[in-house]
Amino acid sequence: MQVILLQDLYKHGVAGEVVKVADGFARNYLIPRKMAVPATSSALRQTETIRQNVEARKAQYNNMLNDLARQIDGVELIFGRRAASTGKLFGSVTTQEIADELDRVTSVDINRRRISQQSLREVGTHRVPVRLGTEIAPTLTISIVPEDDLPEFLAARERGEMVSAEDIMAEGFRYATSADDATAETADAQDTDETAAQIDETDAEMEVEAVEE
Repeated sequence: MQVILLQDLYKHGVAGEVVKVADGFARNYLIPRKMAVPATSSALRQTETIRQNVEARKAQYNNMLNDLARQIDGVELIFGRRAASTGKLFGSVTTQEIADELDRVTSVDINRRRISQQSLREVGTHRVPVRLGTEIAPTLTISIVPEDDLPEFLAARERGEMVSAEDIMAEGFRYATSADDATAETADAQDTDETAAQIDETDAEMEVEAVEE
């Protein structure tokens, strides 16, 4: 007998497939348990409609996942953690924390199991892929900085400085604005000195001219 499977059946086929099975197996087992129906013309038409609806919903779902993938691809998430001078964390940044922060920043709520990365245990910039099963493979940028440096790091980012977590750990690192301010103060002082010198020189010349007259 030919039947249309209503669910996946080991060694026989998958849901929606038309298969041939023994009459007794169909009548006594598959059909009473609603695991299959006889492959009549009307059932085949109904199954085709169901299959088309399933394909349409599947395409819609995939489009939604692709939109989410484009939305989160390249997103940077910043964490402040207690760390040793070597950059090793006293603890870790977990996949659940990444998922929670992603939801807070982008309002995209994904299961932590889709984040294909073990817990992160070092200061630095980490590229973390996300498995969405789509044609687009999104990757998150996870920046982990020492906890004490987090406020200044965020402030520097707001000022437009392209400072990274690796920069902070470099020996002798100073935020660019500190150096810029010092340079600006030095330049202002030099300008002031030069202006004063020019005024003094002009006054001297005027005094000479007055004596000659």
